[in-house]
Amino acid sequence: MSLRLRVVLGALLALGCFGILPASAADSSTPDYVVINLQVQVNRPAEQVWKKVGEDYCAIVQWLKVTCKLSSGSGEVGTVRVINDTTIEPMVAKTPWSYTYTQTAGAMAPRTYHGTIAIEPNGTGKSVLKYTLFYNQAVIATDAERASEHTRIATRFQGALDAMKAIAEAQP
Repeated sequence: MSLRLRVVLGALLALGCFGILPASAADSSTPDYVVINLQVQVNRPAEQVWKKVGEDYCAIVQWLKVTCKLSSGSGEVGTVRVINDTTIEPMVAKTPWSYTYTQTAGAMAPRTYHGTIAIEPNGTGKSVLKYTLFYNQAVIATDAERASEHTRIATRFQGALDAMKAIAEAQP
């Protein structure tokens, strides 16, 4: 089991123990967790890329075309961002070149949704942006709806990675 998955699963366990998970997710007798791993090669060093697209927890406004404001914190673990005035995403883990968040209010909250954005060096002057998404699809009614949701999420966040790549590779 990868370190990233252990961190996510540990956070889920902690959230469930403290009663923070939505009832529908916490009460699910047979969870069916899905992990979507996305990535894109960027022709810029990891440090430069992270400064442009990941260092600011509300940089999401540039690459996902949403509104964002911090309701608490300053970019460290525990910081809470509000997306489009309705979706609440606390940061639950952070490294120098990554962060993980969960959704406590919003469309994905009942699915125990978590996302991790990370940048890794990949040769001289190059890097790989990675977006890992994790959610419980057991709360989605049918196989057809599950497949549709998987495609929707993967497409939306691959588009986000492509937008991050364009931002990172743009000339200053």
